[in-house]
Amino acid sequence: QVQLVESGGGLVQAGGSLRLSCAASGRTFSMYSVGWFRQAPGRERDFVAAITWVIGRTRYADSVKGRFTISRDNVKNMVYLQMNGLKPEDTAVYYCAALRTWSVDEVDYWGQGTQVTVSS
Repeated sequence: QVQLVESGGGLVQAGGSLRLSCAASGRTFSMYSVGWFRQAPGRERDFVAAITWVIGRTRYADSVKGRFTISRDNVKNMVYLQMNGLKPEDTAVYYCAALRTWSVDEVDYWGQGTQVTVSS
């Protein structure tokens, strides 16, 4: 099993920045990639960004391209999401996920989530 713990959420004004962290433990060698997803009230959980664990290949949702950056430190077993230029529509609970492939539909494990609130 893999355990994922997110941190770094909070309240920020529009235009501000936050950095989310995801600490991974357990069978991390079984992860192909790690993704960030978010879920706003009354909406489905959406893909935000993903990074492959070994070579660091990245992908982003169109809504966050140019504003968010995903990175990983696979020595410390950490994944980060740097969020700049935040907008009120970025308000959501953000989840870290361990993916078994490059497909964002193949999630093996979820973290508990961290709340991000962007005020206008």
